[in-house]
Amino acid sequence: MRERFRVVGGARLSGEVAVVGAKNSALKLMAVALLAAGRTTLTNVPAIADVAIMAELLRRLGVTVDDDPLTGTVVLDVPEELGHRADYELVRALRASISVLGPLVARVGLADVAVPGGDAIGSRGLDLHAAGLEALGATVHVTHGYLVAEAPNGLTGADIRLDFPSVGATENVLTASVLARGTTTIDNVAKEPEIVDIAEMLISMGARIEGAGTSHLVVHGVDRLHPTRHSVVPDRIAAGTWAFAAATTRGDVEVVGGVADHLRTPLAALEAAGCRVEVTDRGFRVAADRRPLAFDVATLPYPGFPTDLQPFALTYNVVADGSAMVTENLFEARFRTVQELARLGADAQIDGHHVMTHGVPLLSGAPVESSDIRSGAALVIAGLVADGETLVSGVHHVDRGYPRFEEAMRALGADVTREPDDTWFE
Repeated sequence: MRERFRVVGGARLSGEVAVVGAKNSALKLMAVALLAAGRTTLTNVPAIADVAIMAELLRRLGVTVDDDPLTGTVVLDVPEELGHRADYELVRALRASISVLGPLVARVGLADVAVPGGDAIGSRGLDLHAAGLEALGATVHVTHGYLVAEAPNGLTGADIRLDFPSVGATENVLTASVLARGTTTIDNVAKEPEIVDIAEMLISMGARIEGAGTSHLVVHGVDRLHPTRHSVVPDRIAAGTWAFAAATTRGDVEVVGGVADHLRTPLAALEAAGCRVEVTDRGFRVAADRRPLAFDVATLPYPGFPTDLQPFALTYNVVADGSAMVTENLFEARFRTVQELARLGADAQIDGHHVMTHGVPLLSGAPVESSDIRSGAALVIAGLVADGETLVSGVHHVDRGYPRFEEAMRALGADVTREPDDTWFE
C-alpha cells in the first residue's frame, strides 16, 4: 500500500533528535562481513528498510542474518562456502548491493552482481569498479544485465589510481585487495568517514591497511580474515538533515550523536549565513532565530559539500533571504526536487547542473512526490515552511534512510503524520 506524509505548515522545530549508525556505512559493513567465515556482529545499525533488503540479499548468498531493529544489532553468520550471485530482484532496489562485488571476488573468486537500481538520482557508472578489480587480476564483463567478475586463481596486489574518488569503487577495490597476494596501493580514493569506518572494521578483522581518511591507501594482503564486532559510525547525512531542518524552520535543534567534524563544510556555511552552530558534549546544536541568509552550494567529494545534502540546501535556499546558486557536480538527475519545490511556490530555475534560487518568505502547501530518500525528507521540511498542508507521496523512499522519520519530526514539534496515499502521479 502506498503511503504519504501529511505535513501541516508553520512548525518551528525545537528540542533534540538522536542519530544512530550511518545508512551509507551499515549496508557496506554488512557486505564486508562476507570476507570472514564465522559470526560478525554490527551494532548501532539504523532500523531502516535498506538494512532489511541487504539482509535478504546476504541470506541468498548463504549467510544467516539476525537483524534486531529494536537494539540496532545485526548478527551475520557467514559460511565457509558462499554463493556468488546477487539477483536483480534485490539489487535493483538497492544500489549499495554492488558493495558485495569486492568481497565475493576476494572470497569466492567469482561474483555475479546485477547492475544496480535504487534512487532516481542519475547514472553511477561501474567502470571504476571494473577497472580496479581488473588491475588486481580479475576478469570483468557485463552479460545479461549482470556484472561478472572472475578471479579463479585469486587476486594479486597492484598499483591503482582511481580516475575519480568514487565511494563505491574505493569500497570494492579496498575489500577485494585485503585478501590479494602482495601489496596494493590505491590513489585518489574517497575519504568519507564511512570509508574510514570500513577500514577500521577490516583492520579489526585482521586486515593490514594504512592511510584511511587520506587520498592514498596501502593494503598489505593477508591470507585470511576473522569475524569481529563493530559499531557503525554515526550518520552524518541524517545529522546534516536535522541541521538544515532547524535552519530552514528557524528552529533550535540539538543533534545527539551527530559528529560536527564530519559536517565541517555545511555547518560552516550555515554559521556564515546567520545560524548559531554549537558543538555540545552529546553532538551539536543548530539554531536560527531569524530568517537566515541564502548561500551558494557546490557539491564535491568529502570533505566538500555532500551531494546527499544538496536537496536540503535547495529547500533552505528557496525560503532564505536572498538569491543563491546550487551546483550539482556529482549526479546529473538530482534536481528532480526542484520541480516539486516549484509546486510549493519556490522561485528556482534549472540551468544545466546549476539551480538559481530566489528566496520567498513562505511556500504554499500542495501535493508533491519524492524521487529518492533525501528528496522525500527535504520535501517534508519544505512542507513545514509552507502555508497550509503539504502531501508528500513516496514515503517508502524516506523509510529507506530514516528510522521513524515522522515520529522524530513530531517530537520536535512538527505536525507530520503518515496516511494511505491514493494520489496518482503520471
